[in-house]
Amino acid sequence: MDHIKNYWESYCDKHNLSSNPPEAWMFGDGSETMGNELAELVAQGVKRATCSAKCIHDIEEEDLPVEGQYAIVLNGQSEPVCIIQYTTINIIPMNEVTEAFAALEGEGDLSYRYWLDEHEQFFRKELSSFNLDFSFDIDLVCQEFKVVDIKR
Repeated sequence: MDHIKNYWESYCDKHNLSSNPPEAWMFGDGSETMGNELAELVAQGVKRATCSAKCIHDIEEEDLPVEGQYAIVLNGQSEPVCIIQYTTINIIPMNEVTEAFAALEGEGDLSYRYWLDEHEQFFRKELSSFNLDFSFDIDLVCQEFKVVDIKR
């Protein structure tokens, strides 16, 4: 994990920041393939948003992200790819997510239908691992972000 800490420290030095390393995580289902694909979409500027089930944050007693907060995006090998900064955080029922937000997620054909189908599968699997039932009105933590640094 030193490579993650060193990457953050280098970023802080370049931008005159003094801050503890932010959370570092991989997008997706934890698989190497999905982690690599989604990290690349972020680095390319195609993927500019993500969402998570609020109930999982609650169960795991995990703080919700806040606007202005940084995060380090990892690839499928748990190596840092880029640093993002959250620009907008909203809690929205899944069935009220907009087409515009779905497109910002940058996946598939960028359509709402693709987003809905993929996220239904993802959340059904994730919630079942906590013995929770899926419903289309679950609250999602919808996070928009910008890439502030790409690891070279």
